[in-house]
Amino acid sequence: MSVIIHKDTKILIQGFTGKMGTFHADEMIKYGSNVVGGVTPGKGGQKHLDRPVFDTVKDAVMNTGATASILFVPPAFAADSAMEAADAGIKTCVAIVDGIPSHDMIKIKRYMRRYSRTEKMTLVGPNCAGIISPGKSMLGIMPGHIYKEGRVGIISRSGTLGYEAAQQLKNLNIGISTSVGIGGDPINGSSFRDIIEKFETDDETDVILMIGEIGGPQEVAAGEFAKENMKKPVIGYIAGLTAPKGRVMGHAGAIVSAYGESAIEKVEILKECGVTISKNPSVMGDTVKSVLEKI
Repeated sequence: MSVIIHKDTKILIQGFTGKMGTFHADEMIKYGSNVVGGVTPGKGGQKHLDRPVFDTVKDAVMNTGATASILFVPPAFAADSAMEAADAGIKTCVAIVDGIPSHDMIKIKRYMRRYSRTEKMTLVGPNCAGIISPGKSMLGIMPGHIYKEGRVGIISRSGTLGYEAAQQLKNLNIGISTSVGIGGDPINGSSFRDIIEKFETDDETDVILMIGEIGGPQEVAAGEFAKENMKKPVIGYIAGLTAPKGRVMGHAGAIVSAYGESAIEKVEILKECGVTISKNPSVMGDTVKSVLEKI
């Protein structure tokens, strides 16, 4: 079974009837994802894309048995939407939303502490591409046609670099078990460490490609975890080798403030942890291929 989502995962769209919710829900349905309904307060009882609309996530879960949701709501409402999903029993929630205030993410993470480890919802994002298990299910906004089914797990802060890796691998006839976009914000729901731990126990994944960037300690924390706990090979690419210190670069999380947060420092630490490094984004696929040939 795929890590996080699989072909039978029942999915809700929060912000179902909005422009973005409608467009991406339609794309997910066409891909084959098991979208069973959606939530738009005040529009409960209607039909949209031939699926039922509910006023609350709780009502939607009770009537559909959904276990996953994806957020297409304005940033100001995203925190409430995520917490509502957690309270309704959703197990996996993807926050596509860009622009959620950092203090709202802190609020969500503090709120989630009320749940035990086994009951706690997995939150992916915000500001991310989502999750795809090729040939099975898509819970995100990525172009599904560039993903080939296979046994490489991908985790990326950058949606675009995740797409680039998927296309390179497909061109090399190498497939992906699951690709997870964790988002580029400084505070996110799931870290590299959280996801590589899931991949380590996934019997459909043989190697993991971790695509990081400057700023924050997440890549280093994942590398240290891999060194002590993982048997599967980990490959890394870190964007931002030429970025100056102390300056925000692109993603809100991409600011270097301490040792181990620049691209050069992350690369050196990851090498020490036994992670194979892709020198630049154009050879991510070739680097994965070379590691696979050694297994």
